[in-house]
Amino acid sequence: MLISVITVSWNTREFLRASLQSLLQELSDPFFANSFEVFLVDNDSADGSSEMVAENFPQVKLIANDTNRGFAAANNQAMNIATGEFVVLLNPDTVVHPGGLKHLIEFMNTHPEAGIVAPQLLNSDGTIQRSCRQFPTFLGMLYELLGLSRIFPDKEIFRQYKMLDWEHDDIRQVDQPEGACLLVRRKVIDEVGTLDEGFFMLFEEVDWCYRIKEKGWQIWFTTAAQVTHHYGQSIKQVKARMILSSHRGLYRFWRKHYRAGRWYLDAFAYGGLMSLAYVRIVSHKLKQVLKPS
Repeated sequence: MLISVITVSWNTREFLRASLQSLLQELSDPFFANSFEVFLVDNDSADGSSEMVAENFPQVKLIANDTNRGFAAANNQAMNIATGEFVVLLNPDTVVHPGGLKHLIEFMNTHPEAGIVAPQLLNSDGTIQRSCRQFPTFLGMLYELLGLSRIFPDKEIFRQYKMLDWEHDDIRQVDQPEGACLLVRRKVIDEVGTLDEGFFMLFEEVDWCYRIKEKGWQIWFTTAAQVTHHYGQSIKQVKARMILSSHRGLYRFWRKHYRAGRWYLDAFAYGGLMSLAYVRIVSHKLKQVLKPS
């Protein structure tokens, strides 16, 4: 099997429909020679996503969960039974442009040192989505969480984490491309392992990329492949919960990779991150209340 594509969905039925249509059109290219499989793992959607897939896309292998298992665990359900030489994690709010996956595989075939390659993501209006980040450092994330990168957008020190001085318009090695579309070698998954299910949603792909680079594999971004990403269609439905999940994910990442035995910082790190999370949640709620009707 050449390629296994995995999509995890939660209440994004119409975006999912468009995504699967674009994906299956791409996989109909003779390049893939019918050597592919597509998995849809639905995390207990209430909008009929599973039924839509079963009715309209019988070629898709449907895994319908009766609870929301989170992004990492749901991807792992399919990843553990996928047989492709390459595995693609693809968000349900994406549209694959013609030739997208083909270009990613061709890139991997010419870059044997690459463990992951990600395409150029485009916003809904066709503009380039800045989809790559440096690995989070303590100071870098503090600047982000305090909003300094928004208050002082022209200061280089506050632009580094989100790589804002790069237009995302050329091919280069990166730390962590966004998980909306990632093509990974099966060999890498066998060596490094699947996603850490201790992350419910957000920062699981950051942890994965970190572990993959620790093993000596390279991670690349290429403009030869493009995918439209209608950003955050699941996340925006439960914004407050996702803010908490993001902060907990960042804490888990720090504790796992950066703590280095400094256990005495745990309470400070966790308390600080959770306090900032609730400040962000209150700010979000106030914006909703004060929004003009």
